[in-house]
Amino acid sequence: MLGDNNTVIGAARAEHDLSGLAGHRLRSHGGLGEQCVPFILSRPLTLEYHHRAETGPLRNFDIFDFALNGVQ
Repeated sequence: MLGDNNTVIGAARAEHDLSGLAGHRLRSHGGLGEQCVPFILSRPLTLEYHHRAETGPLRNFDIFDFALNGVQ
């Protein structure tokens, strides 16, 4: 699930009960130890995103950007 103060993106509203946040911010990632993770896409990356993947660290929340903007 990805979201901010006004928007939540997920499979279905009923699957995302946000009442437990009780005024706290919604985070799209875990702690520092959970940020660096491998991920696999089923479509080839554009040259720009292939370069980004080769030269920089990939963090768990980068998957959204890569999947939406970085595939051919």
